[in-house]
Amino acid sequence: MVTTITSFGRSGLYDWLLQRISAVVLAAYSVFMVIYLLMHPNLDFFQWHELFAMTSVRIFSLMALLSLGAHSWIGLWSVSTDYIKPFAFRFVFQMVIGVLMFIYTVWGVQLLWGL
Repeated sequence: MVTTITSFGRSGLYDWLLQRISAVVLAAYSVFMVIYLLMHPNLDFFQWHELFAMTSVRIFSLMALLSLGAHSWIGLWSVSTDYIKPFAFRFVFQMVIGVLMFIYTVWGVQLLWGL
């Protein structure tokens, strides 16, 4: 019986679906940012500030940030369970990655929303 003690979702299908949805969000955000940067070649601080002052851009950025966390956790969990066989090393690796992703997510929310 396969257990999902440290996986992100409830099942492999849920993880697979979540990783695909997060990839679509990240791709859409990347396309949006590239187009915005190409349309504003002489971008200055004030234009950048105006862009991120819009609630829709903040929400889209938050979705991208959360998608990045979920996507990377599922990917790194899969890689670590496949390639790091000793339980202690795998546990430490997953804990370090989990703590770092939590720190980066909280930091990103603080940057986006000015908390």
